[in-house]
Parts: sequence; structure tokens; C-alpha cells
Amino acid sequence: MNFFFILAAYLVGAVPFGLLFGKLVGMDVRQAGSKNIGATNVSRLLGKKLGAATLICDAGKGFVPMLCARELGAGGDLVLLCGGAAFLGHLYPVYLGFKGGKGVATALGVFLYLNPMAILVGVGVFALSVALSGFVSIGSLLTTAFMPVILLVLHGFDGQVLLAVFIALLVWIKHKENIVRLLNHQEKSWKKK
Repeated sequence: MNFFFILAAYLVGAVPFGLLFGKLVGMDVRQAGSKNIGATNVSRLLGKKLGAATLICDAGKGFVPMLCARELGAGGDLVLLCGGAAFLGHLYPVYLGFKGGKGVATALGVFLYLNPMAILVGVGVFALSVALSGFVSIGSLLTTAFMPVILLVLHGFDGQVLLAVFIALLVWIKHKENIVRLLNHQEKSWKKK
């Protein structure tokens, strides 16, 4: 039964909503912009409405499997594993040959389930980072880096903090190209139209 919960969470997390929304309007978002299936690229290519829809759906992929697992009687550790599985599903979706997004929105859903107060702090870190730098990637990197600390302060050390560290490491790995562009002053800024 535990394996079923984890597998189901992974399969839900692997649904590529950004790609699906792009296909609805005749575009493969993997072929333009940053070539990523996440909300930032969808927003740049297809507009803010579809970008917001992608963000909400990708966050839901992290939140819903954890909520369903809990409602179906899963214990705390299994719920955490479901969150991790959904997150991995987005990064490495079986439907797309294990080539997925960067996981920030799905991580948002996971953290929203774990601790809504942590999300409020995290959104503040994200908004301030993007406002000051002009780069969504910097906001994503700093927010995920700070999330284990935020959870530690708000909740104490437990599995949530370990999951946050795991998520942060993978988000940074998936952003390696962004990091190289930032270091080379080639990253696209929201401040530059």
C-alpha cells in the first residue's frame, strides 16, 4: 500500500501541465524560450494567464498527493515521501523521457501543505529577491535555499527539514544552466522588456 501512495504521487507529479497548456494553443514550450515546461517559460511564451494556470497546476501536483495520502490514512513519513515523489515526478517525468521542469512550483505545493506560514515567509524572500535582482531564477534559488532554515525555525528539526534540503539541492542542480548564465551576465531579466 505504501508503494502505491508513492507511485501515485510520482505519476501525478509527472503530469506536464505547462507542455499541455502549450499544446492547447499549438506550441511546444520545449522548443522556445528557455525550453522549460515550467510556469516562467510558459508565461513568457504564452502570456500571464497560462503562466498562472501552469503555476497553480504544478503547485497542485505537490499539494494534492500529500493531502490525499493523509486523508487515506498515510502516516507522516509516508506523506513526506509522497511530497518528495511528486516533486521528483515533475523533475523527471516518465511521460517525457524523464526530462522535466525545475520543480519550483511543485516545491511550492509541497511546502504549502507542510507549513503555510513557511510559504508566507518564502514568498517574501522570493518577491524581494526578484524585485531587487530582476531575476526569477535568483528568487527561486534563494527561496529554496532558505526554506530548510525557515522550516527549522518555525517547526523544529524533523523530516520536513530533510525534505526541504533534498528539494533545495535538486532545484539548484536543475538550475545549473541559470547559474552559469547569471555568472556570465546572460540570464534574462524580468526588468528588461
